[in-house]
Amino acid sequence: MPTADVNTTFALSISVLVLSIVFAISAKGLGGWLRELFFAPFGSHPLLIPANFLFQMVEYISKTLSHSLRLFGNMYAGEILFLLLWLWAAHSGPSRDYGIGWVLSVVLGLGWAIFHVLIVLLQAYIFMMLTIVYISMAHEHH
Repeated sequence: MPTADVNTTFALSISVLVLSIVFAISAKGLGGWLRELFFAPFGSHPLLIPANFLFQMVEYISKTLSHSLRLFGNMYAGEILFLLLWLWAAHSGPSRDYGIGWVLSVVLGLGWAIFHVLIVLLQAYIFMMLTIVYISMAHEHH
C-alpha cells in the first residue's frame, strides 16, 4: 500500500501545506498573509514578532507532521496486523497438520482484508476532510 510508506504521506501533507499557504495568500494578499505570520496571535508590538512567528511556524509544522504521520501510522499498523494475523494463523495448527493452519490463515486473512478495506476508505475520507479544514482555515483572518 503506498500510504504505508512515510515518504508518500509526507509528500501528500506537504502538498496540503503548500496549497493552504497559496490559498491564504490568494485570500488575504501577500501583505495580509505576512502580517498574520508576524503579528498574530499576540499583536503588533515589535518585541512580540519573534514569538508570533514561532507560534505560526509551530502551527504549520505540527499540522503537516500530524497530517502525514496519522495517515502513515494507521495504514502501516493495518499492514503489520494483516501480516501478523496471517503468519500467526499459518503457524498455529498442530505441528504436522498444515491444512488447519492454511484454512485458519485464509479465514483470518480474508476477514482482516475486508475490515482493512473499510479502514482504508475511512482514512482517505479523514485525510481529505482534514485537507478541507486546513485550506478553509487559510481563508480565516485573525
